[in-house]
Formats: sequence, structure tokens, C-alpha cells
Amino acid sequence: MEQIITEQTTEKQVTPKSPRPEVVIRIKNASVRFNVAGEQVDNLKEYFVKLVKRELRFKEFYALKDINLVIQKGESWALIGSNGAGKSTLLKLICGILTPYKGTVSVKGEVAPLIELGAGFDPNLTAKENIFINGAILGHSRKFMKEQYESIVEFAELEDFMDLPIKNYSSGMRARLGFAVATVVDPDILIVDEALAVGDAAFQAKCRKRIRELLDRGTTLLYVSHVKAPVLELCEHAVWLEHGEIRKLGATKHVYWAYEQYLAGKKH
Repeated sequence: MEQIITEQTTEKQVTPKSPRPEVVIRIKNASVRFNVAGEQVDNLKEYFVKLVKRELRFKEFYALKDINLVIQKGESWALIGSNGAGKSTLLKLICGILTPYKGTVSVKGEVAPLIELGAGFDPNLTAKENIFINGAILGHSRKFMKEQYESIVEFAELEDFMDLPIKNYSSGMRARLGFAVATVVDPDILIVDEALAVGDAAFQAKCRKRIRELLDRGTTLLYVSHVKAPVLELCEHAVWLEHGEIRKLGATKHVYWAYEQYLAGKKH
């Protein structure tokens, strides 16, 4: 009797590779240098006279020195540090307002900078007119802004004031409207630089809630604030800058603790 031997093969299970995290901001050895007048000049005329005669001397000032930072899609980062540490300069690099003196800055995706809410409003136009003008500046069509108009007004809680000129708005009212317009769509990268310090506590909480919703949908956040609570609430990572250099980066609570120790040491 012929014996039939069958070969049993077992399929090797292949674990699917998890997708590599997408890098949206990569800063490599970036420095920003400014030339600052080395002597005090009392007026503009004296400045130009000295400049023409080549009597005006400048000294180099590095606002940022050899910055290296990699931020992945969907991450939330706080930028902390003393006044003049370089936080706003770093944000301007990422926004493309400044170019590095040396090094490289690579940014992938649409950036929505909330640096000064309502700064682009025309004070002589009504709030309603300003919504459509700001929408156009942000690249949105008039049709899109019409579709979003009611939700913008509802978020800003300014239903009774839309026909008033912006010049009659308080700073808090302008902040409400500016934030509502700027976050009408989900940006790839959201930059907030002390913008939420304006407005009452309830509005600030409402803004933080919207930011959390954007993070849940994949937006990357860069957040600058001198207030500890929202930094810890919104940001998983932090980078501490002092004198234009990175002192520490990592988990927010560890970086903030080190920063607080530094501040406490300066007081003694």
C-alpha cells in the first residue's frame, strides 16, 4: 500500500508595520542673527548721518543659536522661557516670517498663526464685513465664509454686535471674533502665542476646548504661554528656551519643573 505523505506548511504571520510618524516641522542647526546698533542714537536724522559716514557700528545679536527640533503630526508642544528667550522668534521661523541666518527649517502643511487675535481687522468696518475680509486673507472663498458665518458668530457670542464697527469692540470682543474666524477650519499646524490671554475666563476655557478638539482631529499645536495650567492641560511636550538656546526639551511636566527651579534660583 502506497503511503501518501503530505507536507504541512504553516503560514508565517507577518505583523504589519506601523506607519512611521510624519514629521511636520524639522529645524536643524538653525540660528537667527540681528545687527544691533552698538551706540545710542537719539533721532532718525542722526542715525542716517552716521550710517552714510560709516560711523555707525553694529554688534551681532543672536536671537536663536543652533536650534534642533523635530515635531511630528498631531503632537502638542509648549514653548516656555523668560521674556526675550527666543520663543516668538522661533515661531516666526516656523511661520516663514523670518529665515535662518544659518541652518534649515522645514515645515509641512498649512500653518494657522494665532499670534495677535484680531490684528488684521479694519476698525472702520463692521464685524460682519471683517469676517469675510479675514476669510479671504486666510484663503477661504466667500461662499465658504457664508456657510460658516453662523457658526463663527455663535462661537464668538456676538450675535447682537455684528453690525457695529470693530473700533467700538473691546479687546476681548475682538479676540472672540478673531479666534472664531482663525479656527473655522482644521489647520495642519496651529500656533498660539499668548493670544488666549485676552478675554474672560469662560472664553479662554471655550478656546482651549476647541484646541483640544483640533488636536483630536490631528492638528499639530505649538503653544506659548506664561501661565502654567493651560500649558500642562494642552501640551504633551515642551521646549524650554533661554537666551536663544534650548535648555531642555521633553515631557511637559518635567521641562516645566526644571524651568520653575531655574526661576526660583534667580530670585535668591
